[in-house]
Amino acid sequence: MLRAIGTFFGTIFSLMTLGLMMVALSVGAVLHIYGQDLPSHESLANYTPPTISRIYSGEGRVIDEFARERRLFTPAEDIPVMVKQAFISAEDKNFYQHGGYDARGIAAAVVEAVQTRGETVRGASTITQQVMKNFLLSGDRRIERKIKEIILATRIEETLSKEKILELYLNEIFLGQNSYGVTAAAQTYFNKSLRELAPHEAAFLASMPKAPSDYHPVRNRDRLLQRRNFVLREMHENGYLDAATYEAEVAQPLRSVQNGDFSPYSAELPPRDYFTDEIRRQLSQEFGEGEFFSGGLSVRATIDPELQLEAAIALRRQLEAYDRARGRWTGTGITLPQEVLADEQSWRAALAGAEVARDIVLDGTWYPAVVLEIADQQMRLGIEGVAPDENAPHVVPRADIAWLPGNFFDTFEPGEVVHVRKMTNDAGEFTRWSLRQVPEVQGGFVAMDVDTGRVLAMQGGFSYQHSVFNRATQALRQPGSSFKPFVYAAALDSGYSPATIVIDAPIEIDTPQGLWRPRNSSNKFYGPTPLRTGIEQSRNLMTIRLAQEVGMDVVADYAERFGVYDNMGQFLANSLGSEETTLYNMVAAYAMFANGGERVRPTLVDRVQDRYGKTVFKHDPRICTDCDTRAIPEARGPRIVSDRERVMDAVTAYQLTSMMKGVVDRGTASGAINLPVPVAGKTGTTNDARDVWFVGFTSNIAAGCYIGHDQPRGLGRGAYGSSLCGPVFQEFMAEAIKTYGGGPFEVPPGGHFLKIDRFTGARLPDDAEGDYVVAEYFRDGEEPIFGYSVSGGFAMGNDLELFARGETEQVREVTTSTGRKAQVGGKASFGSMSSGGLY
Repeated sequence: MLRAIGTFFGTIFSLMTLGLMMVALSVGAVLHIYGQDLPSHESLANYTPPTISRIYSGEGRVIDEFARERRLFTPAEDIPVMVKQAFISAEDKNFYQHGGYDARGIAAAVVEAVQTRGETVRGASTITQQVMKNFLLSGDRRIERKIKEIILATRIEETLSKEKILELYLNEIFLGQNSYGVTAAAQTYFNKSLRELAPHEAAFLASMPKAPSDYHPVRNRDRLLQRRNFVLREMHENGYLDAATYEAEVAQPLRSVQNGDFSPYSAELPPRDYFTDEIRRQLSQEFGEGEFFSGGLSVRATIDPELQLEAAIALRRQLEAYDRARGRWTGTGITLPQEVLADEQSWRAALAGAEVARDIVLDGTWYPAVVLEIADQQMRLGIEGVAPDENAPHVVPRADIAWLPGNFFDTFEPGEVVHVRKMTNDAGEFTRWSLRQVPEVQGGFVAMDVDTGRVLAMQGGFSYQHSVFNRATQALRQPGSSFKPFVYAAALDSGYSPATIVIDAPIEIDTPQGLWRPRNSSNKFYGPTPLRTGIEQSRNLMTIRLAQEVGMDVVADYAERFGVYDNMGQFLANSLGSEETTLYNMVAAYAMFANGGERVRPTLVDRVQDRYGKTVFKHDPRICTDCDTRAIPEARGPRIVSDRERVMDAVTAYQLTSMMKGVVDRGTASGAINLPVPVAGKTGTTNDARDVWFVGFTSNIAAGCYIGHDQPRGLGRGAYGSSLCGPVFQEFMAEAIKTYGGGPFEVPPGGHFLKIDRFTGARLPDDAEGDYVVAEYFRDGEEPIFGYSVSGGFAMGNDLELFARGETEQVREVTTSTGRKAQVGGKASFGSMSSGGLY
């Protein structure tokens, strides 16, 4: 009997042993099969997750962010223990005990799945397994992926520390609202840093990995609250919270940015504009889009935030003034359905979804609004973000649209989306709401430091949200007469002087398209005229003769040397600016005139650092030779060694600057520019005034403006570079010089002054005085030849209508039919050129 019992139990033991061996062999075989060709877990040791690239102003303030996945990487040692404890309690309470997978958790999940007949299937994944799934595997729920996940989890536990695994998890996990990692999520949901989080807020975040879309703080508020409290209870049971803290934290209400309890982080950032978007465009080309959007770059921009605002306001003011003078309503082109207008909640929701610009500030904020009701003498509006107010009723009076030819009924319709702004009196008190519209005409503005090329301000249009196309850097336009200084620079470097006489008379040029007869805008002629007066009064015929004499190959070489063009066509018409370029290139080229002829490489970025703080780009390569020397005398600062290439002789640069100063003092820009520091510049107006320009500079800042339609067409009579772009330059520079100052243009060595009659080019005695006297700078060792003239091979007729001595082509101010002031020039016949124009 005992033998039989022993034999029975022996058989049972043998069978169990054999079964266990079979199971072990089967498990081993499975692990061996699925362990083949798995991704390398060792790569995680050097993993660098995609993180946000940030752009900073010179003061260190974040002004923009770019990322495909909004993530802010935080090392494990900088993540508060309480945040780690919240996620461990929610996702893997045995994290510090297991070796990569939790056998008990897996068994419990299997039992639950069997009991519910597959209706409830929970993952039972440890944090280590989730790291494997997120980094190296797919997210499906197949048993094959689960086995691979466990294999990799055991391997990674042997390679990385628990803290490193937790660091990967807490920085990689998706937590909703396009937030990846706990640092970005804390900012998104609470606008706080990790160290500022309370336990209930950490538990809020730890509730999200399970299913972020199912725990939205607004749509699923109650469900999220239950999950948060569950996490807090787990933290208490795991010994991370004492009873008193647990009770206090559970009692806290569910608060978040999404519920309006905290201001969003995005509200602290200025709206994205042309400046930071251009940085994005340039650095994406330099480093690649992948690196820029995920490399965690820290970009120090050259922007001056105050001047950037001034540039936007100055350009917007002039574009709006031109648009309102036309007297046409173009509106937004968006109309809301009639059925939403009766209910405030409905029209507010519909208006919030309207794609209109919300970044416009000009004499106050421009608000989107919807026309609710039209009457004879007023129009009632619904204004976004503004509650009804008895003291500021949401109505527009009939007097507000006096600049339009029609009435409310003719021009508007209920449901139309418009822009409005508050009108105030001199005391700042509200008077009424006023209708506004984004102009059809557009333009650009750039300002930069003349020595370093650092771009201080850039505005690429009226509104970035209305149109992201950057007209300062992307729009190719004809510069017109603003190109003429490069013709004169080529002449001055070729042996001409500011006193050289050029014949201003009719000229005919045979071209493949026929006989070309260019003209001056006035249809008048100067006759023999010094170079200085030619550029001051923007004489086209003089410029053409000069370009013909110097040679268009030489002119093209100068334009390319200054970066205006990459490969300029050597056509005579291009001497008048008929070939297209960008405002960005033109301002950079003028900066080289201002700094004495040294190369300027324009930049929007001072420095770029990678995620580790290593500098990977620096704009200014100059060397400070004795910055580390303690024995520098108090009267002298450190010496900076410049490696800039010289692109123009310093004497030539000063001669040209002096002539361009004459443009501002008494030439085509004299009626528009009036600043307390010396200014030089040049106007430009193309044929039919399709493009109007002004580019100018002080001793330290170069700035330029361009205005025109995106689809080029004439701007109408009275549109000149001086009358449209001049006021933009004037308004901006008036503010800029308050910070950056300005002084006389530096006179280089190697020359001497002689007094000249600026009308005839004749030499005058040293004691000569009068408005006709100008002190010209001549090179030492070169005796100027007075009376030498460039005729271009064409004799002057005796019947030409010449300008009288001292007569200039000045625009004049007139009163229009609407009662507004406008500036116009003399009449020009068909085929003539507007001031500084083409042909």
